[in-house]
Amino acid sequence: MFPSGRSSGNRDSLNTRIRQRIIEASLNGSFEEAEQNLVHTNPEVRASAFTALGQAGRLDKRLIRVALSDTHHQVRCALANLGAINQAIPLNSLLTDEDPVVIEIACWAIGERGKTDRETMDALKDIVENHDDSLCRESAVAALGAIGDSYALDSILKANDDIATVRRRAVLALAPFDGPEVELAIEKALSDRDWQVRQAAEDIST
Repeated sequence: MFPSGRSSGNRDSLNTRIRQRIIEASLNGSFEEAEQNLVHTNPEVRASAFTALGQAGRLDKRLIRVALSDTHHQVRCALANLGAINQAIPLNSLLTDEDPVVIEIACWAIGERGKTDRETMDALKDIVENHDDSLCRESAVAALGAIGDSYALDSILKANDDIATVRRRAVLALAPFDGPEVELAIEKALSDRDWQVRQAAEDIST
């Protein structure tokens, strides 16, 4: 028997080779390798399989449900990422995920879509104003800025008083909007103690 460390290394190497085969086969238009590994015990392999099928437009509603209910965040992250190009993926379902990385990616994907419904907007606004994870708040406010709907302006303005990393995104998210409250927020950002916030304000002022 191999020592436990060596055995683990062999498994990792095997999983890496499987993922490579999935990617190579899908690039050549063959998806059998991906389909066979959707239920693999390793989450990275499952994530690669879903990604390969998703990028090829081969994720149907059943497979989307399978990925949504996967117990490992890596698979749900892969699905969230695919949501940027697949409108059938219900990204609003991922905005309440237990893992903040999934939420962060889902916010980004919604921003990439550019348009969304009021329910999803409300979920994004709630993340901006109330989520404990700053990366989630940052990603959500960036998504609201990309969508550019005035319905979200109040949340974007509130984010301009968050920590520096969120403020930087919040200032840039003001770009699609105008009005006295927007001008006041940009003016305030121009003298922010964080130089990147000031730079962001200068970028949208020019």
